[in-house]
Amino acid sequence: MAAMNHCKRILSSLRLRNSLFFTQLSRAPSPNNQVTHYFYLSTILGARQNVFFSSKPESFVDIILTNDWSKQLEKGLGNLDFPVTHEAVMYLLKKLDKDPKKAGDFLKWVVKQKGFEPSSSMYSLMLRIYANRDSMKDFWTTIKEMKENGFYIDEETYKSIYSIFRNLKMETDATALKHFYGRMIKENAMGDLAKDVSELIKKQEWGIEVERELGEMKLLVSDNFVLRVLKELREIGYPLKAYSFFKWVARDLSFQHNTVTYNGILRVLCREESIEEFWSVVKEMKSLGFEIDLDTYIKVSRHFQKIKMLKDAVELYELMMDGQFKPSLGECNILLRSIAQSHPSNLDLLFRVVEKFEAAGNSRSKIIYDVIHRCLTNLGRFEEAEKITEAMRDAGFEPDNITYSQLIYGLCKLRRLEEASKVIDVMEECGCVPDIKTWTVLIQGHCFAGEVDKALFCFANMMERNVDTDADLLDVLLNGFLSQRRVFGAYQLLTELVNKFQMRPWQATYKLIIQKLLGERKLEEALDLLRRMKKHNYPPFPEPFLQYISKSGTVEDAVEFLKALSVKDYPSVSAYQHVFQSFFAEGRHSEAKDLLYKCPHHIRQHPAICGLFGSSNSNSGKVKRFPRGSLSSA
Repeated sequence: MAAMNHCKRILSSLRLRNSLFFTQLSRAPSPNNQVTHYFYLSTILGARQNVFFSSKPESFVDIILTNDWSKQLEKGLGNLDFPVTHEAVMYLLKKLDKDPKKAGDFLKWVVKQKGFEPSSSMYSLMLRIYANRDSMKDFWTTIKEMKENGFYIDEETYKSIYSIFRNLKMETDATALKHFYGRMIKENAMGDLAKDVSELIKKQEWGIEVERELGEMKLLVSDNFVLRVLKELREIGYPLKAYSFFKWVARDLSFQHNTVTYNGILRVLCREESIEEFWSVVKEMKSLGFEIDLDTYIKVSRHFQKIKMLKDAVELYELMMDGQFKPSLGECNILLRSIAQSHPSNLDLLFRVVEKFEAAGNSRSKIIYDVIHRCLTNLGRFEEAEKITEAMRDAGFEPDNITYSQLIYGLCKLRRLEEASKVIDVMEECGCVPDIKTWTVLIQGHCFAGEVDKALFCFANMMERNVDTDADLLDVLLNGFLSQRRVFGAYQLLTELVNKFQMRPWQATYKLIIQKLLGERKLEEALDLLRRMKKHNYPPFPEPFLQYISKSGTVEDAVEFLKALSVKDYPSVSAYQHVFQSFFAEGRHSEAKDLLYKCPHHIRQHPAICGLFGSSNSNSGKVKRFPRGSLSSA
């Protein structure tokens, strides 16, 4: 698509190279690029030629993405009639967030050449863009620049980036960021003042007294300060008081809100208790000519989806699609999936999103067809789902494992298990080989319907077709057995699959089965799974064994547990301590002493063990407590 668009631009340029006054060029719409107005830009690409570009954000991004950053590109961009507003720059940075270097080059250019002043939210966005191994020099340069300009990292941005560094195993940078953030908080007088203001507002209902005390503080209000107070109040859960503060600084301090602070208050008000105020601010912004920036839209929309305020999420999407800074196809897909995953799925909201997406000149993607199909199958509307499948075929998208899995799920949900099983045959006839996820959906559907034996038959059928199983499917099957209280059957299935097919169950699966076995007093089987966990290099799981053995186990049981706990000859001293302490806690001192006699010499003579028993004998059974150490070294 990018290559095709590039060719179209070149052809248009060649046809119109002698016209410097051409201002409009019709062009067929594509899913991600609606361009209607072109302007003259002179570039040197081996030979000098005239190229016409749009001043719309979509085309502006396309220019930057399809050209190396250079002086010629900067000169050409400078000739475009592009509005340098907060919303526009945020939009472009979000579009460029997969290319940190160009995002940085663009921001530097717009600051230097256009006199643009970045906001704290824009700096935060740039830090998130730079938070990767290849951009660390720019990351730390940006932090330094922020500090020099009086901006500081807010807690939300800090936590987000710190988590990214940890996930990328960038421990050095994570530690450096942690230290920087800690120093920043200590040095930040404005942050302290913002906390003081938020604490004052928090402690009492908003009214004349609060406004009087705020007035006595003689606040020097700036965009940055207002944003800090709003964030403080958001983090402690007072959106309505944040709104009162927002209105108060404008009314009593004559502070003139701008697009930055308006976007800031929207991030605070996107909650159920303040939704009326949220839409009131949106209406007010529109009347003043301000727009919601793309970063704010994404955060607010994701929050609406998280707290199931899907109607508001859809209305916000419609508003953005009617504006200049339209959300991407990816954001559309995320919203559609949230609607599809709601219970029950709301088809009206779903089609509102799809219709708005198409009204902007876009075509339905495979993902959109799948989401519609998923909603219909979830609701049991299979005839309509089949029509969507046909429409999908007509659009050039063949049904795949995702499409068929959704059909299987819907049929299983209505307990139409035989029909669901036949879908596998239909898939193979159509040349679509069922994958492990499709089989998992089918088997899970049978388990949820209480047909565990039939689920096991489906599993055998899958194995005959040489489909490799995985830990996820194994967990589904075992939970099916447990739902019918067939604990020993679950144990047998687990051990058979591990032995014959070298399966590696999840650690959580092992833990669950062990607990269920001990609940049925099957210690030997539980110990067998404990040994298997060690072979798979999982940490030991002693807690349920300690509880079981200390209450109803024998000394021999304790000995076997200690043997199973370690791959070495003997477990650690701390392992013995915990077993002894568990016996003492249940008042079983004689069993503890009997176990001591069965311990190896180095354990009996260890100072910690000697002190434990000495304390026990001299204090009427009250044992000395040692710090509860980890048994991972056992």
